[in-house]
Amino acid sequence: MATSTSAVSPLPTRAARSLLQDVLARLVRDPVVVICALYLALLTVVALAPSFFAPLSYETTSFPDKLAPPGAYATSEKLAGFRYLFGADRLGRDIFSRLIYGTRVSMAVAFLGAGISFLIGLTYGLVSGYSRPRIDNVMMRIVDIIYAYPTLILIILLQVFLTSLAQQPPEALSAVQRLLVTLDVRSGGLFFVFVAIGAVSWLNMARLTRGQTLHYREQEFVQAAHLVGANDRRIMGRHLLPNIIGTCIVAETLAIPAYIYTEAFLSFIGLGVQPPLPSWGSMIADG
Repeated sequence: MATSTSAVSPLPTRAARSLLQDVLARLVRDPVVVICALYLALLTVVALAPSFFAPLSYETTSFPDKLAPPGAYATSEKLAGFRYLFGADRLGRDIFSRLIYGTRVSMAVAFLGAGISFLIGLTYGLVSGYSRPRIDNVMMRIVDIIYAYPTLILIILLQVFLTSLAQQPPEALSAVQRLLVTLDVRSGGLFFVFVAIGAVSWLNMARLTRGQTLHYREQEFVQAAHLVGANDRRIMGRHLLPNIIGTCIVAETLAIPAYIYTEAFLSFIGLGVQPPLPSWGSMIADG
């Protein structure tokens, strides 16, 4: 008796996706995430090329138009026909243009200030969590001592100290201090803001990194790395860091609004970005 075999059609297969691709596909389907991402992308583009969006330079002055109301036209000859959408400040500068240029300061603090804080906190917490208990205890007690003082007060004190360096004669400063002052002058006062925020705001990141390190250092893959002869630097860099960096990045992005607020407050009280470079905090103080 002959038996007939029927051809079996193969099941349709879907191309494999990585974890990152799967996460991005889920985020794209969320309209809130898409709107927020587009808004942040717009702010980044404005911060990178403010002269393309601003009708005037942030330091263009027109004294006849001092304190011009919103919607008023310029009365000076050099700005004939120009309209102040948001009005003019007490020096006759276009507020709308200065608002756009202020985006550059806030976004720079958001990325560079957060980057400094992230690097310091991640390194400190990783070393503390992986070190011997006695070293870990000493390092975390230092964090507790700094954490006991209000962060904003420490930032103000550090900013006052750095600003006082810039007011001293160059011959009275060391080579490192002159370098710091030069970088701050060339950045319009932004460099000291980055240093002040990043040097104090790393405490939460250090605690989070230490806790993640203490958890993963007892896992089987770390013990296996010890058995095959991997040194401490390789274990921290190739095994622990890839597992904890995701959580640390998410935590640091949530702290970015606080960095922008801190910069605005420092500029509001006169310890942040130095004029004529505009900042949202200094513009609020002028208003």
